[in-house]
Amino acid sequence: MVMFVAVVQLALVQHVRNTCIDAAAEGARYAAQVGRDPSDGAARTVELLRQSLAPSYAQDVTARQVDAGGLALVEVTVRAPVPLVGLLGPGGVLELQGHAPVEGP
Repeated sequence: MVMFVAVVQLALVQHVRNTCIDAAAEGARYAAQVGRDPSDGAARTVELLRQSLAPSYAQDVTARQVDAGGLALVEVTVRAPVPLVGLLGPGGVLELQGHAPVEGP
């Protein structure tokens, strides 16, 4: 029984991680569109996290434009709690990022 619960918990942590990465990447792609800025990407990421996980996972989202070897990128960072028991409890913090190249006019 303990092994089953451990496997389920590990699967839940992996689900939260993958969902946060996907939301950050989607927010970065959204912010990288012509006429948008990084704050639009952060707002989109928060919206996606609230819809797919819980509001507590969307409390620490930042976005900024970075330069990677001459290429302008939008970087969205999500800091989310690691679920300790189910979706509850403090279990550490995941820091995940999504990137997208900025579209030119």
